[in-house]
Amino acid sequence: VQLQASGGGLVQPGGSLRLSCVAPGSIFSISFMGWHRQAPGNKRELVAGITTGGSTTYQDSVKGRFTISRDSARNTVYLQMNSLKPEDTAVYYCNAIRHGVTYANYWGQGTLVTVSS
Repeated sequence: VQLQASGGGLVQPGGSLRLSCVAPGSIFSISFMGWHRQAPGNKRELVAGITTGGSTTYQDSVKGRFTISRDSARNTVYLQMNSLKPEDTAVYYCNAIRHGVTYANYWGQGTLVTVSS
């Protein structure tokens, strides 16, 4: 089972992009959805996450520029990215976690974001 991420592309510095990620309906009781990124030569890192209750967390480098939101009814999570910088260039991955006795962590295929003039 794989999440479907979309919305990446090429954007100039200072521009905006909105990423979307849909979890199939077969994935139930999702408690957390997040966006991670991995630049060449770097480890994958959490960019932003949101719980079912709406609590959010952000990496310090994106605070004030990125906003994560979630449509629980559609099992969809969004990442609005504003004021993009070249250092935001990476492959962005979404994940969905179900905690508890049936713990599971599902991932999407990744979408490339390139910030360049």
